[in-house]
Amino acid sequence: MSLYQDIVEGKEKVSLVGLGYVGMPIAVAFARKIQVVGFDLNAAKIDLYKSGIDPTNEVGDEVIKNTTVEFTADPTKLKEAKFHIVAVPTPVNDDHTPDLTPVEGASRLLGQNLTKGSIVVFESTVYPGVTEDICVPILEKESGLKCGVDFKIGYSPERINPGDKVHRLETITKIVSGMDEETLEEVAKVYELVVEAGVYRAESIKVAEAAKVIENSQRDINIAFMNELSIIFNKMGIDTKAVLAAAGTKWNFLPFQPGLVGGHCIGVDPYYLTYKAEQLGYHSQIILSGRRINDDMGKYVAENLVKNLIKADIPVKGAKVAILGFTFKENCPDTRNTKIIDIYKELQEYGITAVVTDDDADAQEAKRLYGIEFVPMTEIKDCDAVVLAVAHESYKKLEMKDMDALYATKNKTKVLTDLKGILDKKAYQDAGYLYWRL
Repeated sequence: MSLYQDIVEGKEKVSLVGLGYVGMPIAVAFARKIQVVGFDLNAAKIDLYKSGIDPTNEVGDEVIKNTTVEFTADPTKLKEAKFHIVAVPTPVNDDHTPDLTPVEGASRLLGQNLTKGSIVVFESTVYPGVTEDICVPILEKESGLKCGVDFKIGYSPERINPGDKVHRLETITKIVSGMDEETLEEVAKVYELVVEAGVYRAESIKVAEAAKVIENSQRDINIAFMNELSIIFNKMGIDTKAVLAAAGTKWNFLPFQPGLVGGHCIGVDPYYLTYKAEQLGYHSQIILSGRRINDDMGKYVAENLVKNLIKADIPVKGAKVAILGFTFKENCPDTRNTKIIDIYKELQEYGITAVVTDDDADAQEAKRLYGIEFVPMTEIKDCDAVVLAVAHESYKKLEMKDMDALYATKNKTKVLTDLKGILDKKAYQDAGYLYWRL
């Protein structure tokens, strides 16, 4: 009898190692069909899940309250499962080299609790070769078991889009791979339990790893092109959004927009690919060029805000600026690798006081990672400029009177930076605002 059959019949369990924005929704989805052990090292996070609270906002408190996932911070509980899914983050170091510490740590913990007959599937974004060349030796060393004999491995890259309620695990085609045909079929059948859109069987683990890492690299390059266009058109006095709207009438024009590229996917994954390429003697040209442009956009935004303060005859040093939004993307509480911090720090370099507000963000995370304490928007006033940084749904509902309330009455001109272009440019310009967007 196959492991898949045992799982379906309730004889074996599936485990999720890592219960963040990716792992937790996967655990919840599987728990609707089979028995699931959800493991995370963060005991505080586990306590929240057990209390019916979803700190990620990915599925909501009600779903967490009613799920049958067995949430635990005890790694020995992994011994109860035979099919393991590893969904831990894969960040980069300060020098942009891959930080494999989380995936290596997860492999060690899992290896210490691995039993014969198991299948281990990695979902973390990595460069081709990590699963077989780095994770497998750790699993073998810690378990004393032999890969291919006592346990099998696979790779199925995560494609969950945090904050996106349309493109979810169930509705996105899932790439699956296995070390051999038998494993591939077992992995495919298990994922088919929850992925309504179906699975795509990649021909090898390395192909699946490569497919994931280029998905985000492609987006990164396209956004970098838009950002470069924004810089050029800004110098020409042309509105980039208007240009893209016109160009977008052609059937094959790709609808990318300029913006800050943060988070733990698009702004990180390209470095995994270029790192491996450099190990093989090839220095990336296009990918790293795109990364440089995108990494510098926070500074570029701050510089243009300063120029607009000068245009408005507002002293730069000592100016007060409100930043609305701090997460790396809209409608998501995640502040990890947010590029809004680049704007904040650059404004400080000019002697500007920046106050940040974001009701959607994880305030504790922002305090821990950046030392920033959010201010309620209702308490923000007497500002010389405002940066509408994130396109949260709550900000899209803001009216001009709400924006007016943020400014100091002593200034003749209200300086407004609308990064995502969510406000009516003409209306604000007609009202006397000095309006700027990417």
